[in-house]
Amino acid sequence: MRHEHVGLPKPPAPPTRSIGERMPLVDGIEKVTGRARYTADLPLGETLFGLIARSPIAHGVIRAIHTDRALALPGVHAVITGEDFSAPYGVIPIAQNEYPLAKGKVRYRGEPLFAVAAVDEAAARAAVAAVEVEIDELPALFTAADARAEGAVLLHDNKPGNIERRVEQDFGDVDAGFAEADLVIERSFDCAEIAHGQMELNSTVAQWEPERERLTVHSVTQVPYYLHLMLAQTLGLDSAQIRVVKPFVGGGFGHRVEPLNFEMITAALARAAGGAVRTELTREEVFLTHRGRPASEMRIKIGCKQSGEITAIDAEVVQRGGAYAGYGLVTILYAGALLHALYTVGAVRYRGFRVYTNLPPCGAMRGHGAVNVRFAVESVLDELAAGLGIDPFALRRANLIEAPYRTLNDLQVNSYGLPECMDAVEKLSGWRERRGKLPQTPGVRRGLGMACSHYVSGSAKPVHWSGEPHAVINLKLDFDGGITILTGASDIGQGSTTLLTQIVAEVLLLPMARIRVVATDSAVTPKDNGSYSSRVSFMVGNAALRAGEEMKRVLVEAAARRLEVSPADIEWNGESCGVVGTDRRLDFAQCVQAALVETGTLTVKGGWSTPPETQGGKFRGAAVGSTAGFSYGAQVVEVAIDEDTGAVHVEQVWIAHDCGRAINPLAVEGQVQGAIWMGMGQALSEGTQYHLGLPVRSNLIDYRIPTIAESPPIHVTLVESMDPLGPFGAKEASEGGLHGFPPAVAAAIHDALGVRLNELPITPDRVLDALQQRRRDQKLQAMKRAKAAAQEV
Repeated sequence: MRHEHVGLPKPPAPPTRSIGERMPLVDGIEKVTGRARYTADLPLGETLFGLIARSPIAHGVIRAIHTDRALALPGVHAVITGEDFSAPYGVIPIAQNEYPLAKGKVRYRGEPLFAVAAVDEAAARAAVAAVEVEIDELPALFTAADARAEGAVLLHDNKPGNIERRVEQDFGDVDAGFAEADLVIERSFDCAEIAHGQMELNSTVAQWEPERERLTVHSVTQVPYYLHLMLAQTLGLDSAQIRVVKPFVGGGFGHRVEPLNFEMITAALARAAGGAVRTELTREEVFLTHRGRPASEMRIKIGCKQSGEITAIDAEVVQRGGAYAGYGLVTILYAGALLHALYTVGAVRYRGFRVYTNLPPCGAMRGHGAVNVRFAVESVLDELAAGLGIDPFALRRANLIEAPYRTLNDLQVNSYGLPECMDAVEKLSGWRERRGKLPQTPGVRRGLGMACSHYVSGSAKPVHWSGEPHAVINLKLDFDGGITILTGASDIGQGSTTLLTQIVAEVLLLPMARIRVVATDSAVTPKDNGSYSSRVSFMVGNAALRAGEEMKRVLVEAAARRLEVSPADIEWNGESCGVVGTDRRLDFAQCVQAALVETGTLTVKGGWSTPPETQGGKFRGAAVGSTAGFSYGAQVVEVAIDEDTGAVHVEQVWIAHDCGRAINPLAVEGQVQGAIWMGMGQALSEGTQYHLGLPVRSNLIDYRIPTIAESPPIHVTLVESMDPLGPFGAKEASEGGLHGFPPAVAAAIHDALGVRLNELPITPDRVLDALQQRRRDQKLQAMKRAKAAAQEV
């Protein structure tokens, strides 16, 4: 019998803990030192210059694109059109109606029309100038109302009325709910279209090997798997011919969830040229690619009892979706689905309309689908609280959920930290002591407002239903004692690489220095469904946990064989293990050696899928909104408003976010702060604008994203409700907070000025208009009172 390390002179080091620790991001050094390689930085040898030519009109029939003169120019290697693609693409399998290059018709100004690959930019631009295009112009529709008007020209022949998706959902008796209410308020709201504003510009490098007929694409995608599928589909290739690699990505926020036209265009150019092509878009072109949050017109009607109990909600939402389907049907379904699961509601009626227009296509954006509707609902709740004479917190508390809970639309709530979130921000902001009593100075009015919000931890049903696990992680262990996490999950700045490292380290009780991550290379890593709807922490985190447990099982069994005991007798301490009740131990290197006997390199797998009970109901569209875990949040916003200019300055924000378990509190706090900051942009300054379909704010000067000068102190409190399905109890952390900021700041403005603003963004002009309207209304009321008094005399 062989014993190892008998009679150690000192006890083993305590196991390393990683969960709940404030860890810097594992890829942070590369980012802050400039060593991180983004797509445009990749040293992939000589590449041709890819350039996309775009439509100068918003709507028209393509009669001809003459490319012969361009192809004859020196240095020009390829010119392609829509005819070079074998199929349309789209993120939703049942809604794919867009070609990478326009085919048959153009449907918005700036739509890709043809593309060239040349030895340099000058040659590429000369080629573009040499191409002749014949387009018969059609009437263009730039508003949802115009597109829905009787007799309006159709953007897509199979979509009558230019409606991409109409949703009709009824849960409970809404009319009876309104009859039961003590107060019913109905209001209309209007939210501008919003762009993502990610720092990194779009870029793709595609390499075609003509001898092997293989394609390698490096790109800025959030979902390499979707891009892989659409490259195969649009180019008519077998998926095995394609390799997709995601380098570092400088922000996504939903812009890069969908496969994007320039990615497939670059790949097609590379194949046509028989080599490598690099395409880098300008900021204006990023705005033309768009996929942001759609402009939304909403009508919200809510009834409440005197106690604050919500008896009914009736909502109608019209989204201006742009020229193609994209994520449209999901976005309009989310808007209705997430009327539920934040509060108990007596009954809900929802009517949603996703409308085609001759503008760049909209898509998913942080807080996908529900931000605008939450602004409307929370704003009406604030007005209801005032009308009923109760505190806004009290109204929300009258409608709290008790988990576990099944909503009217069959969403499952397993953990619910909203009560603790509200308690925290109410106390920390001094709400009870300060609301209505803030110090006021001449020309400056101050106010406090609050709102609540929630969001999903990934969609419970994947977009592409294949029967595979929703997430898979592979762990590799070799002679060096290092553990490599192989994942297809995209780290787009949200810190998922660090999260996965912490989870595996925690399960194995090992220091994070032993673990490295190899991510998002389809030739090496397992397929992942992508970084969207906050799915990675919950789903991929669970897969990493299971992979870690499997690796631990293998190591414990190997140690037991070496020590000639049962695995149940082994106490695992990470860097060492031993037989319980004895001094017989192995260090980690010896455990690895034992595990590699006869097998060599070890690879274990962990997979995870959402339980069926979390996947929604059976009605049409029920899958959208379903999730294995909802996050919750409450926030209070304090504002100071210049009455002369209408400028709104956010003084402070207090937010409490129920993230389940904070795997990395440092990273979670940063994500929550980022959500608030992005919500502030939508609430106060951001919005696209078009003139006859041409974007007029397609840069980061005219498109007003807040800077550090406008950024207030954001006080974050993390509430840990410990979701029973989340990895170590964790759930969503980076999107839910965004939903609550616009209604909270609108409520704070009302507290300060006594006016309600139902349009976003709340610009100084709109504030001044509201103040002037209030003065006119007050003057009119005074005149009416004076007239009535005179008549009495």
